Amino acid sequence: MITSRSNARVRQAADLAKKSRYRNETGLYLVEGPKMVGELPQDQIECVYATEKFLETHGPDFSALPHLQTVSEEVLKAMCDTQTPQGILAVARQCRFGLSDILSAGKPALLMILEAVQDPGNLGTILRAGEGAGVTGVIMDEKTADIYAPKTVRSTMGALFRVPFLRTGDLAAALEKIRQSGVRLAAAHLEGSTEYDEADYTGPVAFLIGNEAAGLSSRITELADIRVRIPMEGRVESLNAAVAASLLMYEAARQRRKSR
Repeated sequence: MITSRSNARVRQAADLAKKSRYRNETGLYLVEGPKMVGELPQDQIECVYATEKFLETHGPDFSALPHLQTVSEEVLKAMCDTQTPQGILAVARQCRFGLSDILSAGKPALLMILEAVQDPGNLGTILRAGEGAGVTGVIMDEKTADIYAPKTVRSTMGALFRVPFLRTGDLAAALEKIRQSGVRLAAAHLEGSTEYDEADYTGPVAFLIGNEAAGLSSRITELADIRVRIPMEGRVESLNAAVAASLLMYEAARQRRKSR
């Protein structure tokens, strides 16, 4: 059992919880809690840490996980990002997808394109809702929140393991390649000329979602084939990025179900 907070493995986990640069350098990240660890593909597991108390209760479900180490309650708290750890966490290897991987899905593309979406909860929710809506991939720029930050990982509720995604340093170039592959680009925009439920999304489509405060940049907006808006009443000027994204992708999912 690991009982020292100065143990190298403990320091590694603590750094993965707190430092984005360290996650990028090592290609590792943390997965916390029994639900998430239970859904984590075993070939992505670097190491699993659990308390004896947790294993006494959940041992049959988790004791066979690879590279399992027991740790004290105090040590696990030092490793976790949360104030009240759930008894188990894993160090996992990050997934790497290329644009060709995302565009080669076996069904018409339904993509979410994110520009500078900075709230980890929004990013995680977009992946989670995206899995439910059947999205085939999520593409984000480098200004978007770190998808491997602990808060983002928790917000995905496991969708992180199943929805392919890509982080790119040149979003405009990626959009050009996506368009060339036959995918229509639909920008969510306050000044859109078409209401979101009037456009046709039965064919390959990518929705462009911008920053929570500033929306899409003019450069990215100009690349869109269509600008769609979500009509609102009252004094509300715009919707939360994750809410807007969910409305769009579920409208696309609805249309596709009806067209079968």
